[in-house]
Amino acid sequence: MPAEQVMTLAAIVLPFLAALIAPWLTRRLGHHAAWVLALLPLLVFIRFASYVPKVAAGGVVTGGFIWVPSFNLSFSWFLDGLSLTFALLISGIGTLIVLYSGGYLKGHPQLGRFFVFILLFMGAMLGLVISDSFLMLFVYWELTSLTSFLLIGFDHTRAASRRAALQALVVTGLGGLSLLAGLLVTWNITGITQFSLLVRLGGDITASPFYLLALVLLLGGAFTKSAQFPFYFWLPNAMEAPTPVSAYLHSATMVKAGVYLVMRLNPTFGGTPAWETILPLFGGTTLLVGALLAIRQTDLKLMLAYTTVASLGLMVMLTGFGSDYAVAAAVLYLVAHSLFKGALFMVAGLIDHESGTRDVRQLGGLRKAMPITFVAALAAAFSMGGLPPFFGFLAKEEIYAALYAADYWSLAFVAVAVIGNALMFVIGFVVAFKPFLGEKVKTPKDAHEGPALLWLGPFLLALAGLLAAVFSPLFHAIISSPMASAVAGHSEEITISLLPHLGMPLYLSLATVVLATAIYLALTPARNAIAATLTALGWGPDRGFDQFIAASVRASRMLTAILQPGRLDIYMTVTFLAVAAALLAPMAIYGEWPSLPAWPEDAEIHELAIILIAFIGLAAVIWARDRLTAIVTLGVQGFAVALIFMLFGAPDLSFTQFMVETLSVVILALVMTRLRLSPADHRPTKQKIFDASVASLCGVGFMLYLLAVTEQPFNSYLTDFFVAYSKVVAHGANIVNVVIVDFRGTDTLGEIAVVMVAGLAILSLIRVRAGWRPGMLAENDPDAPRGEGT
Repeated sequence: MPAEQVMTLAAIVLPFLAALIAPWLTRRLGHHAAWVLALLPLLVFIRFASYVPKVAAGGVVTGGFIWVPSFNLSFSWFLDGLSLTFALLISGIGTLIVLYSGGYLKGHPQLGRFFVFILLFMGAMLGLVISDSFLMLFVYWELTSLTSFLLIGFDHTRAASRRAALQALVVTGLGGLSLLAGLLVTWNITGITQFSLLVRLGGDITASPFYLLALVLLLGGAFTKSAQFPFYFWLPNAMEAPTPVSAYLHSATMVKAGVYLVMRLNPTFGGTPAWETILPLFGGTTLLVGALLAIRQTDLKLMLAYTTVASLGLMVMLTGFGSDYAVAAAVLYLVAHSLFKGALFMVAGLIDHESGTRDVRQLGGLRKAMPITFVAALAAAFSMGGLPPFFGFLAKEEIYAALYAADYWSLAFVAVAVIGNALMFVIGFVVAFKPFLGEKVKTPKDAHEGPALLWLGPFLLALAGLLAAVFSPLFHAIISSPMASAVAGHSEEITISLLPHLGMPLYLSLATVVLATAIYLALTPARNAIAATLTALGWGPDRGFDQFIAASVRASRMLTAILQPGRLDIYMTVTFLAVAAALLAPMAIYGEWPSLPAWPEDAEIHELAIILIAFIGLAAVIWARDRLTAIVTLGVQGFAVALIFMLFGAPDLSFTQFMVETLSVVILALVMTRLRLSPADHRPTKQKIFDASVASLCGVGFMLYLLAVTEQPFNSYLTDFFVAYSKVVAHGANIVNVVIVDFRGTDTLGEIAVVMVAGLAILSLIRVRAGWRPGMLAENDPDAPRGEGT
């Protein structure tokens, strides 16, 4: 592998290596370990930043290696404008989050564990966005779900945290299965398993009769991960996680995985009526629902969480709108949102950390006590509100330029965008104004400015939003335009700047500000109105999730009671009936009954004697007075078969059969001596007749099956192969031994392992309690049937 690819692979693996050393480092340095651990994602950021000139010039970066050639599976990466931008956001914001976590969780006894989880998530998200292979993307996709489950449920002593973690895992896990099915359908349509090749086959996919199936399945994965309506409810509940998790997973990275997937698929799946209908409708609905629910909240994190839902809806709506301007708007807004929302979440956590509350009604007058935090919050709110001179202004202007047209469809989504942006404008300034302005309010803690570890992240992200707008020509050249080109599937140049242009986009921006100001001034009545509406509606997706889980548990209990009643005789009866059906049904359906063999004229007397012994042993088993006698006489059949093997020239098989039968009888007899055995069979006559019928069906089925097999012409292919290669390849003259030890060595090892595990399980059951003696369980169990094996 070339040195450049080795360095890229090292950058992919580095967050996982950092997770390995995080506990050790935290034990020695405490929260100061954050400064050291943050260097590792910073190195990842620098590595991916080195690819910016190449990608900005229209190139791509690829690499990897073949994993399973027979299935065309590879561990490969693909860096274009889209994946590189995501990689820079993940590693850059991740560096600041690691620092922020050290300050926010200072003194927490599980800080090392938290660093492990957050770094594992960083590595998973990084692998997801740079994956070229379908399988590689899916593996990392599921890993993000698992690591986010650990992060959301970090405070596992709280029931709310456990519920939120489970909810996120169930919703995104089901979406992951939908994604896997969609990738498999896409693979079936195209025959390829790499996204870099998929871009060239858009016509083949959209023309396929399976296009809609693949689209719906893939969007199922994207919509659940990016909290689209009606799957949005898990994201606000995930605010039970520590604030560094909220700032990283649920604003800047994980929730954008679905948006990333939609953008990645746009050149291939886009441009169809289904794409341009489903995405705008679901995205627009999510935008309105998230923004309206945000107004209702009074918790700073929940307010920001619902606006994140709204923002994700806006990005999905724009990506599916079907124009190059819309793609450019989605790209600009994605970058702007990552910067201002990450900063605002950190501000919310900083306020909570220093004042002891996140309830906006209990906050005020913190401007003098927390001046740096106030400046960062104000700058991020300006960007969230789409005001100059911040990057959010460029995104909002591009949104309105992309959506506005004279047709009803476009005007409807313009209205949706104006209302959604106005509501998010309100929330941004509620977070930036309410806690800091006005008279000083007494809070649970005496608020003061936090340490550098806490304010450095929001300050730098807010500053980045300002610099990206001020130097927008350079930023567009190296980030925005390459990303838009990757999403559009062709070269795209973004030129919007801070210089206002008279036109409908500017007028719509002014209308947004006016509407937002009116809502801000009437915030309490608006909050009460939305709360009353939701109370009147009652049921919602969040409550529906609880009902779904409860119904699933009830259904599983009912199904378990039917399929797993805890009675061995039922399990055995069902198993043998299934075996009999599998053997006899095909012969009956297709009329392929074998011919009965003729009585051999040259049968020797000793051969007939052995068969007679087998029948005598069978009769002894059936009419045995107790189970121990039945077990011993059961070995007669096995010995008879071993003698037949010996007579017909297979001494090795005969020896194996003797050993197996002897051990089986001995082991079963030893087990039976541990049980209280009854000499009588308490089954009613009808049950005996039924059991005998099932046994007869199985026996007849196997007999007919073997007869049918022996009627077929003998194929000596395997025989010839082993004869030719046993000595040459395996250097063994005994073909049977060579097959077992060499050609089927792994299979034999597996069989030995199974026997060993079964033996250990039996031993643990026998020695489950010290002082155990035969019959003790039956003596202590008043409900145990007397006279039966227990």
